[in-house]
Amino acid sequence: MNAAKGVLNILDSVSFINPFPLFPGIAEFFDDFFSHSDNQPDGVIKLGDSYENMSDTQLVRLSLDNPDRFYYLIKRYESRLLRYIRRSTDASREEAEDLLQEIFIKIYRNLNGFNQKLKFSSWAYRIARNEIINQFHKKKAYTSKIGLNIDDNDNNLTDFVTDALDLQDSYISRENAEKVKEALAELPAKYRDVLILRYFEDKNYNEISDILRKPPGTVATLINRAKSGFKKIARRHQLESLI
Repeated sequence: MNAAKGVLNILDSVSFINPFPLFPGIAEFFDDFFSHSDNQPDGVIKLGDSYENMSDTQLVRLSLDNPDRFYYLIKRYESRLLRYIRRSTDASREEAEDLLQEIFIKIYRNLNGFNQKLKFSSWAYRIARNEIINQFHKKKAYTSKIGLNIDDNDNNLTDFVTDALDLQDSYISRENAEKVKEALAELPAKYRDVLILRYFEDKNYNEISDILRKPPGTVATLINRAKSGFKKIARRHQLESLI
């Protein structure tokens, strides 16, 4: 491969046979690669750091004009989507990173079909969610009880428990944090999904509606049923001190 044409040209490959070690960290690798002036594609040179002030839609348009600029969307969404994969599954770090590559390939290949009147982040999360389901359905693991990769110190965990259990305030010990994750993991996938999107990915009802392709009213019903189901499971996990 001719590096002068830009490393992101690998996304044009149907089979995506990639000779470069994209992980750990797609964006980090590109940062290192582009730090050598001989390797910098024109789009990166022209944009510099200004991409941080651009909207997602602007970056989509730039990416369609010059594939090298897709780098900036990867840089913006890599950590978010990797965290979403980890929170939604029991995938190892390596498995999550492999899946993240597939998600970015799918995003890139479908970029022409993105409706620029809609929110790019919701569209990207929808693709990520579909890839997660496809990947874990193969293992018949997605719809069954799984161990979620949620950090015990994740502030969203406390916020979730406080709201889901209708508490004024709560402190979650490490032991209870594990029980909360176990209870959350026992929920049916459709309820687990909406709770992770709402409380851990901080998506509002309209965003979740776009991601799931369900009306906002249906999303609200799913969230309420999910919280009710979580309460019942929480009791079985001896979380009475939080209820």
